[in-house]
Amino acid sequence: MSKKEAVERINILRRTINRHRYLYHVLDQEEMSEAALDSLKHELAELEAEYPDLVTPDSPTQRVGGEPLDKFSKVEHTVPQWSFNDAFSPEEMRDFDKRIKKVLGSGRVPTYVAELKIDGFKIVLTYDKGLLKTAATRGNGRVGEDVTANVRTVEAIPLKLEKEVSVVVEGEIWLSKDNFDKINQEQKDKGEPLYANPRNVAAGTIRQLDPRVVASRRLDNFVYDLAQADFALPPTQQAELELLAELGFKVNKHHTLCPTIEEVIAFWQKWQNKKDKEPYWLDGIVVKVNEREYQTALGYTGKAPRFAIAFKFPAEQATTVVEDIVLQVGRQGTITPVARLRPTLLAGSTVSRATLHNEDEIKRLDVRIGDTVILQKAGDVIPDIVKVLTEMRTGQEKVFKWPTELEACAPIGTSAKAGGGPIERIPGQAAWRCVNKNSFAQLKRKFYHFVSKTAFDIEKLGPRVIDVLLENKLVVRYDDIFKLKKGDLLVLPRFAEKSADNLIKAIDEKRQVSLARLLVALSIPGVGEETAEDVAKHFGVLTKIEKAGLAELQAITGVGEVVGQAIYDWFREKENQNLVKGLLAEVKVLPVKKEAGAQKLAGLKFVLTGTLPTLSRDEAKMLVKQNGGEVAGSVSAKTDYVLAGEEAGSKLGKAQELGVKVIDEKEFRKMLG
Repeated sequence: MSKKEAVERINILRRTINRHRYLYHVLDQEEMSEAALDSLKHELAELEAEYPDLVTPDSPTQRVGGEPLDKFSKVEHTVPQWSFNDAFSPEEMRDFDKRIKKVLGSGRVPTYVAELKIDGFKIVLTYDKGLLKTAATRGNGRVGEDVTANVRTVEAIPLKLEKEVSVVVEGEIWLSKDNFDKINQEQKDKGEPLYANPRNVAAGTIRQLDPRVVASRRLDNFVYDLAQADFALPPTQQAELELLAELGFKVNKHHTLCPTIEEVIAFWQKWQNKKDKEPYWLDGIVVKVNEREYQTALGYTGKAPRFAIAFKFPAEQATTVVEDIVLQVGRQGTITPVARLRPTLLAGSTVSRATLHNEDEIKRLDVRIGDTVILQKAGDVIPDIVKVLTEMRTGQEKVFKWPTELEACAPIGTSAKAGGGPIERIPGQAAWRCVNKNSFAQLKRKFYHFVSKTAFDIEKLGPRVIDVLLENKLVVRYDDIFKLKKGDLLVLPRFAEKSADNLIKAIDEKRQVSLARLLVALSIPGVGEETAEDVAKHFGVLTKIEKAGLAELQAITGVGEVVGQAIYDWFREKENQNLVKGLLAEVKVLPVKKEAGAQKLAGLKFVLTGTLPTLSRDEAKMLVKQNGGEVAGSVSAKTDYVLAGEEAGSKLGKAQELGVKVIDEKEFRKMLG
């Protein structure tokens, strides 16, 4: 950025910041979140640091303003620990209400109970005849850590109930704002790093090996769910909360019965403004169908209850500039507009892209190239642009024009002079797609996916080689890969005797594939690694999947209605049937085997880093899964082991920081016996 551009940008930033400061602090009006305003201030400070001679006295910048987890024993939950699906807007909540009523049918009208969603750490408490027996972390939903000794120090949790009943209850361990500040002050006094947020402190505290440390943190607790009992459960969620209080549990008093979804939305809106007045942190509300009879009828998906949802408060926000808008073509031919952004920090990570979803979203936002925008991250996904700061426009912004054709949608073999392929808007939807279903861009992405590590995992067959094979029409369908001969490759650029031999060898080594990997490779809409595993385990062999009825597919845990329909439709298209037939003539699909005693790693979460002596990353990952374990991509307080090899990266440092046990391949093999 030139100095002239910096002067213009600095003036716009100062004007905008001062306006919103006045609205918020003088008129008590908030048109921009504090996080977004802070982002503008941060940008201004960086520019002034780069050009210190532009700093003025009235600039807004001049205002003064654990221990290793493996030492805990494991606890198998008697009640599966579900997580909630999330909603982020009133529209999503109204859709939730419609789904509930559709499933229940006419004549059954649900009411809802809205409760505050405490930003803390989930705990599962088991009582035997009124006495606390165990306290466990959520873990992976099936197996948690026994933290009973530490939980006994939390005075809000009763050691003995008011009645001699046997129950399993669920609640949230939390740290008050005052105690969080005191702990950080102690850290500061000791010259140690400050903690980022109270939830992490609560989670780290409950995992301390010394209960005296836990007691000193003065953790608190709310109980919100009676998961299991040796008596008939109350008929409503409202009655359940009342019973929990009668048993001696600390129940958050801010819950209410809402006859309609609009009253739920009103409760959510009210608590957006009130949340900061409470001694604990809130990140939304939890909404549950009140009637237990209806809860039972609605049931669960593979990962969450259908009768409940977490209605999140607006996510963290930041501001940045849209530098360009580009169109991306997916494997299914759908075209997605993506904003390329000036890199900015949001929710703990640097982002440089934001999805614009579709043409209608671009028009609704009136987003233009060069605009300053507010970003919002809803979970760990690509952020959304939620607002354009039109007041910061200079007149140099460019309106994005939706094209009539894209080069990426052109058929294979089309020259650059011939232009791109036509695109069309999908009838009844806001999305656009390539008219040609076999455009070069789509085929490339499908083939990239087919040979990727989660699918057939064919080494030496990278994107550049795939592109050349497609351009020369040596492959059209997946089975053509396995028909390639050395002579086919030698006529291609960058292929010599040795490289051709290596590729043919790599392909031949993958003529056997697991059923789950095959399902991933086929690019069936909605079928990723986890869903493929669920489907493969359910049916065992491919022929049963091909013949499966719609109802059976949709009933599989972790699949659901939409993906079940997609699988059913995919296997009934003649083109796909021929594709599978051709592929089966070249490769062998291994049936799913249920191995006895293969659960040696059940309930354990692993993270892999570095290069192992004899195992590839995928082989180690497969061994973990085959033995009942789980593989995660990043290290957290919930990680049980980090399996590290040579040249281990930042994950090793993170493990050491959190006290997560680090093992090598030798120790890993010992665990497997």
